[in-house]
Amino acid sequence: MPTNSFIFYSLQILTELIRDVLYFPVWWYSRGLVNSAKSLLNFLADKQKALGLLIWIKNIFRPMYAQYDWQGMLISFFMRLVQIIFRSLILLFWLVFSLAVIIFWILFPIFVIYEIIFQFL
Repeated sequence: MPTNSFIFYSLQILTELIRDVLYFPVWWYSRGLVNSAKSLLNFLADKQKALGLLIWIKNIFRPMYAQYDWQGMLISFFMRLVQIIFRSLILLFWLVFSLAVIIFWILFPIFVIYEIIFQFL
């Protein structure tokens, strides 16, 4: 053990820094990617709950306001159909956004390395 603590702790910090830099790509494409995908799935589940899409689909044939005549049932069906289509498009937007985030997560380090190499050439 070195007597000079400055040298000892400097070497420890340097080895930790080198280990973290070398471990970063492994983390980015393994645990980091899994954590990012899980959080995006939770995000999509929250958006689906906020939109209530499954509730609209489940109740598509149930008449609104308990109007069981054929006019009320027809109006209720088409109103819910429009709502389902509109809410599905919104959910599709959030799905495309989530896929773009995952693709960005995968390609970002490669793009950074390419740009660093491009600056040296």
